[in-house]
Amino acid sequence: MKLLAPSLLLYLSLLLDDAQAVRFPLQGRMGGFGNTLRTTAMTRRASILGTPDLSNQGNMQYQTNVTLNGKEFQNVLIDTGSSDLYVVGDVPGAKDTGKIGQVNYAIGSTKGPIKTATLNFEGFTVKDQAFIEQPVDSSHVEGSGIIGLGPGGASQVQDKLGAGAGDAVLDRIFKQNTSTPNYLTIYLGRAGDPTDPFPGDLTVGELVSPFENITSQPKLPVTQMSNRDGQHWTALLDKNGIIGPDGNRINTTKHATGNRLNVMFDSGFTFPQVSTNIANQIYARVPGATFANITGGTAPMWTLPCETELNITFVFSNVSYLIHPLDTVTSALQGPPDANGNPTCVGAFQPIVADHDGFDIILGMSFLRNAYMLINFGDFVEGSLAKVGDPYIQLLPLTDPAEAHNDFVQVRMGGVDRSADLQLLPALPDTSDNDDDDSQPHEDTLKKYLPYIIGGSVAAGVIILILIIAASYRKSHKYRRLHDPAPAGLPTTNAPFQQYQPTRRY
Repeated sequence: MKLLAPSLLLYLSLLLDDAQAVRFPLQGRMGGFGNTLRTTAMTRRASILGTPDLSNQGNMQYQTNVTLNGKEFQNVLIDTGSSDLYVVGDVPGAKDTGKIGQVNYAIGSTKGPIKTATLNFEGFTVKDQAFIEQPVDSSHVEGSGIIGLGPGGASQVQDKLGAGAGDAVLDRIFKQNTSTPNYLTIYLGRAGDPTDPFPGDLTVGELVSPFENITSQPKLPVTQMSNRDGQHWTALLDKNGIIGPDGNRINTTKHATGNRLNVMFDSGFTFPQVSTNIANQIYARVPGATFANITGGTAPMWTLPCETELNITFVFSNVSYLIHPLDTVTSALQGPPDANGNPTCVGAFQPIVADHDGFDIILGMSFLRNAYMLINFGDFVEGSLAKVGDPYIQLLPLTDPAEAHNDFVQVRMGGVDRSADLQLLPALPDTSDNDDDDSQPHEDTLKKYLPYIIGGSVAAGVIILILIIAASYRKSHKYRRLHDPAPAGLPTTNAPFQQYQPTRRY
């Protein structure tokens, strides 16, 4: 999970009600790391909703509103990487369960009493929905929160209250509305896109028009974890399924189970997380690229000239998903000025900073703006009375290459196409052996040969001791008083040993 940014009150409008399905209005929100926020009025595609009723302040967070016992919380982050609902501030008339709930995110956490209240989404009313009531403090602003859309089995609230009473929001919606299909769809818009500047949509049990053909896309089976508490929305990337800026595939197979990386889809993660090697293969060959700390950030990121147009592609089940260059090199954050004082932008695909929890990559917002995503919960609905099938994910490509290039030229190059000026530096060596995830194979190898290493060391020590004793009988040694000078050392010229050359492991 998550890059949590300082809260800012945003305006949003209600969308069409549906008795059997719900559409949540979303808004992107730029924040965090001390950036100045810039409000831009957004218009929406007529084919989607036709009403320019949302504002979008960046690509850092996507939020909806929830209502508990009649009180509206407007700045609630949608998060497929967690499974619990929490809101900041008092909920009038909420029932206290006597339990305390705590959820730790990749950045930030929440802790407070677990209470129940009537939850309202447009078209759905859920009575006695359990949630964490987070007190207002310096890190939690009144009216904000997170709605977890991940598998209910990972819910911390359910762990405290038990199945049924502690079920996650979507589990309760699906169980009480049996005619509603058990799927969720997420469609994230792009702030600053000159062609399609819409905020985005989240739907339960229905599809966003005109993208109904998502149901014809390959079904990616959810890779199921042995530990139910650690289950996320994950699927396998194709073998070497990342195409780099030079048009060649990046080697991703060395440490992947079955030569395929396990990918987590997380709508609450601003910057996708990849291995150090993958991030380097994307950004390090760009002239002027620097791996640097960002003011207010928690880990270094690649910074690049803002006019750098990089095209990368992810491949799932032989379907290619091009990443818009405005998402590959993002202006949502600024890096330190370059040597000439010019501003720099940030490489959105960041070397992974979260703990590895059964997955290799986290594809967050910068990926999801390029693919309409459907998540079918299948048997992951808590307390399902009948087997409805295995859960799966479907992705519909959204980014047109020609349109994306024109967008980038207009936004970052002032309308003058200078993309041909970019000359990548020579190809880098594959350093995937040195990514953090290969530490275990080295440890396993060491353990395997440790007995032989110990035995050999003991034998060598005995032999050396015997040779020393034998030599002492062949030579006569003159006693040297402590105050005598030490023997002269070896001459510095024509030394019999090569000078030690340190090496660095990246």
